[in-house]
Amino acid sequence: MIQKHRCRSGVTIVHEKMPYVRSLAIGLFVKAGSINETEKEWGLSHFIEHMLFKGTQTRSAKMIAEQFDRMGGDINAYTSKEMTCYYVTVLDHHAEEALTILADMFFNSSFNGVDIQKEKSVILDEIASVEDTPDDDVDERLWSVMYPAHTIGRSIGGNKETIHSFDKEMIEQYISRHYTADNIVISIAGNFDDDLVVFTENLFDSFGGKGLSNPNEQSRPLFHNGRTSKAKNIEQTHICIGYPGLTLTDDRLHDLILLDSIVGGTMSSRMFQKIREEKGLAYSVFSYYSSYLSTGSFVIYGGSAPEHLEEMVSTMDQIISEIVANGVTEKELQNAKEQLKGSFLLGLESSESRMHRNGKNELILSEHKTIDEVVELIDNVQLDDVNAIARETFAMQRAISIIAPKKTLKRIRF
Repeated sequence: MIQKHRCRSGVTIVHEKMPYVRSLAIGLFVKAGSINETEKEWGLSHFIEHMLFKGTQTRSAKMIAEQFDRMGGDINAYTSKEMTCYYVTVLDHHAEEALTILADMFFNSSFNGVDIQKEKSVILDEIASVEDTPDDDVDERLWSVMYPAHTIGRSIGGNKETIHSFDKEMIEQYISRHYTADNIVISIAGNFDDDLVVFTENLFDSFGGKGLSNPNEQSRPLFHNGRTSKAKNIEQTHICIGYPGLTLTDDRLHDLILLDSIVGGTMSSRMFQKIREEKGLAYSVFSYYSSYLSTGSFVIYGGSAPEHLEEMVSTMDQIISEIVANGVTEKELQNAKEQLKGSFLLGLESSESRMHRNGKNELILSEHKTIDEVVELIDNVQLDDVNAIARETFAMQRAISIIAPKKTLKRIRF
């Protein structure tokens, strides 16, 4: 059972006991992501995520790594559009030591000038690696087309100009605005006793302050249709087609999730079966949905040989047209429901997955549906619901992002 505890400092702790495992996962979730950044701060949330691993007043970066290796555990982090998460996974008897190190990184990172300069090079290499990976690059470019006037349309990593400008003062100012008690959730899942919750509260008891709201968080981003293309000397063409999606709080979200499964989210989906299995036009073709508090998207991706690009896109359009005109079938819906329930339930087998689910739900939604409630929501979706959301989604104008050889871009007509 998920339990919630509010510390005197204002930090929220959510915890779920799993006494049948020997592991423990602890996540420190911060409601600060790329959506919170000003234009000059673009990429700063991600930069800070990296810097918290560079050492504290009492621990070097190497010491932090060695301590977790000695525990046989793992420490990691990620930044998204709406949040940043620092997390550890260890054996249960290392819980307090792991949490102590995580808290030390959070409160006492040194932000040494030499380390800041080194990490700029690391992150610029990371950005370059995305640009060298067309299936990632084409997706990031799509978001800049869909939401060009909003921070949610920007990549998480930033760009060369902003990253070169980051210094200790910018880091500390951003942290003082956003890394505050009311923006922090600590999620614990696995094998632990109540003493660990008390230990956690003691570590964060002196933490305080109120976060500042960001105007961009309060406004709903407006979806734009449009197109971006990039010529690149590669063997494949890569295309992403984006449509407006749903927010995390939309009651129809499970309708869209099931539609995604039927369109391109699984190996039995229409896109995969028609484009890859029947026609052999692409190795990789799929759809996905993204949902945030303020907006969402529904995206179709395909990677094909240049000579197959137009037929692949034509087949995508044909599949979408058929779904809009005739709807999905009852069999497709039932298969999608079972697949979604299986994916959801199997995904909660580990302490780490439970920790992430609980932390995100508390930080972003401030609510926790039980497993049975989620399964019931899935089962209650009707055929008319899925067909209605399909008509609504695909009736909208779309955004397109393409990366392909220059000669391919010159000849395509869609």
